[in-house]
Amino acid sequence: MKRNPALVTLSHDHHQALFVAQGMRRVDASDAEECRGAFRAFWNGAAERHFETEERVLLPAFAEYGDPHGPLVLQILGDHVELRRRARSVLATEVADAEALRVLGKRLAEHVRLEERELFPLIEATLPADRLGRLAAELAAPPAP
Repeated sequence: MKRNPALVTLSHDHHQALFVAQGMRRVDASDAEECRGAFRAFWNGAAERHFETEERVLLPAFAEYGDPHGPLVLQILGDHVELRRRARSVLATEVADAEALRVLGKRLAEHVRLEERELFPLIEATLPADRLGRLAAELAAPPAP
């Protein structure tokens, strides 16, 4: 499915997340530290910013035309809370935990697929074309201090 240009940057982030998640789902004790290092770089470089952008820009834009209390929006926000908690836990342990990395990788991949298969199509169908056009610029803008 062709993604609306307003959402392409977020979809590229999702591609990166799926790549990292794939490695996490396959991790074992012998490469857990390396995998955790790759996750740390991803988390600190893109993931936290991505979640914040969705929460600050994408979901409020959707709420202008759609139900901000709908089950899908609540699931996305709940996933963000869960993924942040799991990420903090995985990154805080002294020794990398392969099982925790596998679970986090599985949940991250499920979350990305939910956004790509359900949230983004809902946003594309709900927002008028002119609002989607403005959304692209808003998503590209740096957060206000």
